[in-house]
Amino acid sequence: MLKHFWGSFLFTAIGLALGAWYGWSLHGTVEGMLSILWICAVLAVLEVSLSFDNAAVNASILKDMDPVWQQRFLTWGIAIAVFGMRIVFPIVIVMVAAKLGPVDAVRLALSEPAEYQRIVSEAHIGLMGFGGAFLGMVGLKFFFDSDKELNWIAAIEHPLAKVADIEAISIGLVLIATWATSTMLADADALTFIIAAIGGLLTYLAVEIVNHVLEPPTPSTGDVAKAGFGAFLYLEVLDASFSFDGVIGAFALTNNLIIIAIGLGIGAMFVRSMTIFLVRKGTMSEYRYLEHGAFYAILALATIMYINTFAHIPEVITGLIGAVLIGLAFWASVRANRADDLEPAAKEA
Repeated sequence: MLKHFWGSFLFTAIGLALGAWYGWSLHGTVEGMLSILWICAVLAVLEVSLSFDNAAVNASILKDMDPVWQQRFLTWGIAIAVFGMRIVFPIVIVMVAAKLGPVDAVRLALSEPAEYQRIVSEAHIGLMGFGGAFLGMVGLKFFFDSDKELNWIAAIEHPLAKVADIEAISIGLVLIATWATSTMLADADALTFIIAAIGGLLTYLAVEIVNHVLEPPTPSTGDVAKAGFGAFLYLEVLDASFSFDGVIGAFALTNNLIIIAIGLGIGAMFVRSMTIFLVRKGTMSEYRYLEHGAFYAILALATIMYINTFAHIPEVITGLIGAVLIGLAFWASVRANRADDLEPAAKEA
């Protein structure tokens, strides 16, 4: 197991060393250095707790991908997740919101962190709308599937599968949730939220179109490459949506971009290691309900994103809900596996 995590431990050591150096250069005292190290560690734990369901969903998609594209996502894709979403993305928010160039946005983040935090925080409603709608569609797609044979919570999943052939039912549910949430907001915020949610919905549909166009009709090499690219693109947007909560939640601890990048970067590397472990060990297949738990966690996160636009839910609770759902799914899988093992013995007796 440790062989899948050695890279993350190495990255953690380097990240904490950078955090210690930065804390010393910033404060010039051991106390100041330790305070920066503590924030980096807390941010890393926050990212892991919020993204465990992300790792499970990534693994459920990666297990069916071509090995070449698996490796590309676990290298290039994770690099984009670590550096793009944790460093570049907050800068892009400032560029768009404040209408600044990239150099001015970086200068603002480093020299005026309070103003930088204000601008990013003001984008909170739009980010929650986009991420909530996209993740809502991802979660609903899994349950509204007429071909899904295995159910974890049959009382919920079986009726959903029966009406899965009704086109656009998932879109209708997301639009209803978007409208209901917008009624809880001031007019200006409601408009921002609705536009962002529609953007998330359209992004999901665009990715689905790309996946459909690139889906291989035959197992030829070129077709596999095309399908791999479609799944790669899907995973990148999915990972970006998952990271919104972590990036926004980080500002509850610090408005320093460098500290945020170190802490969330460490957490993102452990999410990568968890993804590799789940794929290489075949965990998603061995524990039959784990995938179900991950998609329930996605729907829970999408719901929390919508609620967060008008009532703050602490990041600790957000991460705990996802961990509990996946933990329950794992426990249910273990029980089901034990029952399968006992069944032949019972028949023989």
